[in-house]
Amino acid sequence: MNPIWLLRLTRWARRPPGRRLQIIVGIVLVAAIVLWGIEHFFGWPEALTPERIPRRIMR
Repeated sequence: MNPIWLLRLTRWARRPPGRRLQIIVGIVLVAAIVLWGIEHFFGWPEALTPERIPRRIMR
């Protein structure tokens, strides 16, 4: 973990952000966890997986 992020976390712990920002961060975290859960339990759709195109060697 980058030391700058640790400094930001200590700043958040000493002076917590406003209620509105806490709600926004909570919503983003819940959305990320829900998307992870859907992908984990149901898998990634085959239609959204890009196909690899082999590179041609130019001479």
